[in-house]
Amino acid sequence: MAQRRTVLFSGEVQGVGFRATTCRFVAGRPLTGYVRNLPDGRVELVAEGEANPINQLLDDLQTHFGAMIDEVASTTSPASDEFVGFGIRR
Repeated sequence: MAQRRTVLFSGEVQGVGFRATTCRFVAGRPLTGYVRNLPDGRVELVAEGEANPINQLLDDLQTHFGAMIDEVASTTSPASDEFVGFGIRR
């Protein structure tokens, strides 16, 4: 069953290639959504798809940026199917 995961990353997550790396990690995975910088210095990730690919993406991000991430806050809700593809939002 598809779900929507909204994840907020805090720490040194802006200006380090977080958004571009997230897009590279999503490539080839059955996920849709976006990643964007927030004015308060956090990065917001919204991903829709099955739980396993989302969890793998989050594990990859944690492995790659682990020392830069101070906090991760995540919520799960039903998928909205509103997205076509995955990209960076401004």
